[in-house]
Amino acid sequence: MNKLEDLRLRREKITAGGGEKRIAKQHESGKLTARERLDLLFDEGTFIELDAFVKHRSTNFGMETLEAPAEGVVTGYGKVDGRLVFAYSQDFTVMGGSLGEMHASKICKVLDNALKMGAPVVGINDSGGARIQEGVDALSGYGKIFYRNTMASGVIPQITAIMGPCAGGAVYSPSLTDFIFMVENTSQMFITGPQVIKTVTGEEVTAEALGGAMTHNAVSGVSQFSAPDDETCIRDIQRLLSFLPSNNLESAPVYSFDESGVIANERLSEIVPESPNKPYDMHEIIAGLVDDGDFMPYLDHFAKNIITCFARIGGKSVGIIANQPKVAAGSLDISASDKAARFIRTCDAFNIPLLNLVDVPGFLPGTQQEYGGIIRHGAKMLYAYCEATVPKLTMIVRKAYGGAYLAMCSKDLGADLVLAWPTAEIAVMGPQGAANIVFRNEIKAAEDPGATRARLIKEYTDEFATPYKAAEHGFVDDVIEPSLTRMRLIDAFDMLASKRVSVPSKKHGNIPL
Repeated sequence: MNKLEDLRLRREKITAGGGEKRIAKQHESGKLTARERLDLLFDEGTFIELDAFVKHRSTNFGMETLEAPAEGVVTGYGKVDGRLVFAYSQDFTVMGGSLGEMHASKICKVLDNALKMGAPVVGINDSGGARIQEGVDALSGYGKIFYRNTMASGVIPQITAIMGPCAGGAVYSPSLTDFIFMVENTSQMFITGPQVIKTVTGEEVTAEALGGAMTHNAVSGVSQFSAPDDETCIRDIQRLLSFLPSNNLESAPVYSFDESGVIANERLSEIVPESPNKPYDMHEIIAGLVDDGDFMPYLDHFAKNIITCFARIGGKSVGIIANQPKVAAGSLDISASDKAARFIRTCDAFNIPLLNLVDVPGFLPGTQQEYGGIIRHGAKMLYAYCEATVPKLTMIVRKAYGGAYLAMCSKDLGADLVLAWPTAEIAVMGPQGAANIVFRNEIKAAEDPGATRARLIKEYTDEFATPYKAAEHGFVDDVIEPSLTRMRLIDAFDMLASKRVSVPSKKHGNIPL
């Protein structure tokens, strides 16, 4: 056998992974293999594998005779939509994708190279966890990955796809990255599994109910995206990458858009109901403002009273934060504050301008919110907006009351431009509550308190529940016709493109976590 033939045979053995039977079992479970996933992710023919010949060094528990092709993880780089991306994909057909010393070393090399090259990194997790046979060396491997995730945070986009089990310490690397995708019915994340929970607390729960895709997308908020299968998940990752720059020193790619769509959209004038207490779907307004009506929701199933999504306006990426009047009247609560704060900071880290669509009656009242720390959680949102230096554009659609008006990025929190529709109501509180306080004595002394109260509420509404008082004091830069909003947004973001901000020199701020 010549050396060239030997090389080919070695590579064939490595690319075969755990063998035909284990690959068939992977497919029967509704999952693709590690290499199939990478083939889908990267542009055809562009993926270059690194460290294919790496082997473990363990000699305990019979490991000296055990071969693990590619050490249970496929690593390398390639092009996604023509742009450089690094990736690793754990191979469940090889020792259950378990992580040992050299497996971790391969992942660390990918993270190091991605950071040096300023390119996004995609990690595909499908692993039984730490390789028990390697003991503390496996745990050390996780620690090294955590450290690199943290060093790369805010420098390059880090995306994790959970495409199988992810338990114990393994869940912390995904949680340190920027985005987590999960696949329904085949992926789980949890610190302690169902058996441990049953032993310790007596609770009985299935793995899917404990840590499945919808649990973490709708209940815990750990995962931002879910997909029905591996193929859809990978397409969604490609879509997300299209909204992001390669690193914190660049801007997101600019796409062409249909300029004929930049015309007056009369439909926008019909969405907000005449009654200030009647709900509507804020998604309709977003669709009328963004290119082709297309946007990518972020944490779509969690804290539905606030919408966060990526979109393009005039061909350029923007991050949208919008109150949703259909859910809890669009009020802010603990979960909405956390969701928005995380999204704002992600956009700011990667130079993605922010558009805030405001229709907020206030923070959600109640003992549950106060005991849960709404003050602390709401402050995260305030902090995130104040800290953000990207262009910040605020559009007040209807209600903007009290502290929640500030929390949705008012002029005082650094909004570069504040626009309002004629339907906007900007005040400390709603007319009825304000009348009860401001005119308390007058109502009490009136011969007909009910009629007097109604008259005073109308007077307050006509005078203060409008955008014009705020505009008189310069807190609103312009009141515009809804139909012209898209044109104004394109113009505003073009104007703000050259924004530069100097901030005080410091090690880092102290966000109220």
